[in-house]
This record gives sequence, structure tokens and C-alpha cells, in this order.
Amino acid sequence: MAVYSYVATDVNGNISRGKEIAADHHELIEKLKTRQLFCTSYKERLEKAQQVTFKYKTKTLAFLCRQLSSMLVAGISIVRALHIMVTQEKNKKAKALLTEIYEQVQTGRSLSEALASKPGSFPNLFLSMVAAGEASGNLDMIMTRVADHYAKENKTNNKIKGAMMYPIILAVLMVFIVVGLFTFIFPMFMGLFENAEDIPKLSAALMGISTFMTTYWYLIIGVVAMLIVVGRVALKTPNIRFKIDLFILKIPKAGELLTTIYTARFARTMANLFASGLQMVECIEKSVQTLGNSYIIERFKEVVENVKRGEPLSQALIRINVFNPIFTAMVVVGEESGSLDSILAKTADYYDEESDAAITGLVNMLEPLMIILLGGAVALVLAGIFPLIYGSMGGLGN
Repeated sequence: MAVYSYVATDVNGNISRGKEIAADHHELIEKLKTRQLFCTSYKERLEKAQQVTFKYKTKTLAFLCRQLSSMLVAGISIVRALHIMVTQEKNKKAKALLTEIYEQVQTGRSLSEALASKPGSFPNLFLSMVAAGEASGNLDMIMTRVADHYAKENKTNNKIKGAMMYPIILAVLMVFIVVGLFTFIFPMFMGLFENAEDIPKLSAALMGISTFMTTYWYLIIGVVAMLIVVGRVALKTPNIRFKIDLFILKIPKAGELLTTIYTARFARTMANLFASGLQMVECIEKSVQTLGNSYIIERFKEVVENVKRGEPLSQALIRINVFNPIFTAMVVVGEESGSLDSILAKTADYYDEESDAAITGLVNMLEPLMIILLGGAVALVLAGIFPLIYGSMGGLGN
């Protein structure tokens, strides 16, 4: 896509100038014709699609959608609604972004086109639903649905972050305690037993670890930093990410809990997209992208192909056997009754509750595991120190 600057006239001979994103000049002319503008001259600018100046997070996007839906339901025009939002926005980057969108809509572009001209600022799901709302003439209803969707998504994300906070604190605490024991506590005793004989093997091994950590601490920091970099690169490598995502789903108990969370997210997104009037294939493709699991995304390519050939969604889901059987059974009921959108919405509500329980269950599994690891690390170090202390006390007694 390239950016064109153009000069055009309308049916009354009025001249207008502006910028437009198009694949080529033919598409530029067609886009202007849809706005009853006749291009008299154009020039391709050297700039490509604009860089991301502000990226909406789930919470801020939910608030933006709620504002917009409220004003549209009240009968305020989209141009006036955007102007109000621009004047009320306090974040400078967000204000600049909304101002550019407002100016484009004011010149006759649709909201979906204006939003799409800011790649990376808005999720693809949001762009698709806005475009569907404009095509159906129900943008106010669609924006209400989008606001509810992102509000629930934000609520789920907050629950996951809040639930994971305690295990993360325990993990960080464990690292600090172990490092402190080996770099500060253990060296205090080592000087007393440098010439001691018959040192237990565990104590000798821990003394060696302590000596290595205090002597070559810079190497340890370097290795940890390198592992972090390698890990990030590995997660961006498709084959490695695919294997990791598959491994996560196969972890006993944890995999089942994560599948429940994925099912809830897919059901909610699918319900909103299908109710917005999008085609089934597009609904499936966009819904599965919200899961963030490369293994499931890869398996859903088979679902998309089967649906394109005319197979019902329920049968395609049964073939890949990714989601909970209850979900596929509900999809069957929705297809047979002709009310798939409402069935998906009810199923999404059900799995929202199930995902809350899954998050709680996942954290309940992690907390005792972290406590056991923390206690085990401390016990291991103490088991290496106490024999040395008792040995020294015996030597003093003699």
C-alpha cells in the first residue's frame, strides 16, 4: 500500500486536496469516485503506511468503544462523536491519533477506512467489526457489542495478572533467597572450614557453588542475559513456538485449564463476529487469532478448509479435537436450530465462568509448587551448613 496526495473536484466543481492510501492509482481513483470526487491529479508519496504512534490496549479500547457507542445510540453523528472524543482525550499521542481519524472521516472517508489507515494502532478484530457495522448500518449496536467484548477481555486479563502475582512474587523471592544464601550466608562459614577434613559431599558441593557464584558472578549475569535473548528469539521462531505451545497444552491439569480459557475466548469472539454479520470463514480466522496459541492456529487451518468445502463448523471442530466436547455439542445445537449467534453468546458466558474457575485452579496448582521449591532450596542449603556447624562445635569440645 502506498500513500497518494491528490487533487480532485466534486460535481459542483469544488476543488479538494488530501491524502489517500491505496494499492495503486487505479484503486485511488475508484476510492475517490465512491465519495463522488473526480481525481484531476495525483502523486505517490515516498512514505508508506504510517508508523504506529499510539497503540490502544484492551482497557483503553473498551472505554473508547463505550464512549462511541453511547454517543451513536444517542443519535450523535460519527463526525460529531469523534470531535467530542478528541476534545476530551488527555493523552497527547492518543489525541493526535484521534485527530487524524476525525479529519479523515470529516473529509468523507468511512470510519473503518480511517481506522485502517493507522496500522498497528487497533486490533484487526476491532477493524473487522467496525467495517461490518458500517456495512449493515448498525454501527451503534456493533460498537456496544465491541465495548462489551473488550470489557470482558480486560476483566479476564486482569484476573490472570492478579492471580499470577503471588506465584511471581514467590518465584522472585526464591531467586533472591537462594542467591543471598550462596553469596552472603555461605561465605561466612566457609572461612571456618577451609582446612577441615571429612567435609560432607553435600557441603563441599554447596561450597563449590558458592565460590563459583562469588568469583564468576559476571559470567552468571552474562549467561542469564544471553538465555533471555535466546528465549525471546526462540519464541518468535515458528517451529519452536509451535512445539512450546503444543507442550503447554499437554501438561497434565494445566493444559486442560488453559484449553478452557482458550475455549471461552474463542466462543466470545466468534459470537460477536458472527452476530455482526461477517462470513463464517472470516469469523473463524479472526477468532482463532485472538488465542495466541500457534498450535491451535495451525490446526484451525484444517477447520477453515473444511468449512470452505461446505462442512458444518461443528463437524470441523470435532475433527481437530482441540476444544471441550461440550462446546462442540453447543455449536451443533446452534447450527441445527439456526441460532448459532445466540448459542455462541450463551456458551461464551458459560465458559467465562469456567475460565475464572480455571484461572483460580491454575494458580492453586502453582502456589504450593513454588512454596515447595522455595522451601526445598532453603532446606538444601541448611543441610549443607548444619553438619559443618555441628562439626566445629564438636572440635571445640575436644
